[in-house]
Amino acid sequence: MEQIKKIPKLKPRATELHKGDFGRVAIIAGSVGMAGAAALAGRASLRAGAGLVRVAVPKSILPTVASIEPSFTTIPLAEDSSGRISAKAINDILNIVSENDCFAFGPGIGISSSIKLIVEVLIAQQDLRMVIDADGLNNLSGIKNWPEKLKAKLILTPHPGEMKRLWKGLFREPLPSDRKQQALRFAQCTNTTVVLKGAGTVVTDGDKFYINKTGNPGMATAGAGDCLTGIIAALIGQKLSNFDAAVFGVYIHGLAGDIAAEKFGEISLIATDIIDSLGDAFKRLGG
Repeated sequence: MEQIKKIPKLKPRATELHKGDFGRVAIIAGSVGMAGAAALAGRASLRAGAGLVRVAVPKSILPTVASIEPSFTTIPLAEDSSGRISAKAINDILNIVSENDCFAFGPGIGISSSIKLIVEVLIAQQDLRMVIDADGLNNLSGIKNWPEKLKAKLILTPHPGEMKRLWKGLFREPLPSDRKQQALRFAQCTNTTVVLKGAGTVVTDGDKFYINKTGNPGMATAGAGDCLTGIIAALIGQKLSNFDAAVFGVYIHGLAGDIAAEKFGEISLIATDIIDSLGDAFKRLGG
């Protein structure tokens, strides 16, 4: 098992390229009361270099999401009586799939039978590159034998509680106490790239792994994970492999958090501070 210590890099931007060359990213997220999660993921994706970002949300929260950030576009989706995305949105979501290079799914999306059905349809899309986070993972964990249906190329970004639910949905044996073993076994058995979040975030595709060294306790704040989701999706759109996008995404997310902590302190750090520090983080790496 190879441990990766060198951080991947993005290629320098040629002057003749246009926004479409830096990735068309779609983010499917949000529900009533959780508009901020969708907006954070979209803003982070833009700050991480995505050329075009489209945020698809339940139609009732679209005005709120659109008002937070004018640089991404928004797409209204059918919703249920609780303000979560409805199964009636599946055809619209599949149209979005055909028009974009990569996806993020899950921030603030809630849990329902409709959303579980949408997840099941998406993971069956051949070679779809998608980051699944937050309640996207909780819906995924409720799909029986989901790896047998998997044709998409997934990056899963669970925190420890979400990993417990994912593990329980697939394995009878107890979850190992060692975080690296948790992530490694899960990635190998599901043919996915796993980002097991927490202090010393573990990234693995089942063949190689990376232990992150950036970040600080101030990043244990609402919305920080939504930012990471958007960042990784942006890096996929800029033509990094799933594993490299996950490694670089975790590193630059943590570095931005460290820069934000230098300015605001760990106690006062909030998710938007991470996004606002991404520019300085990229500059420190020569970007």
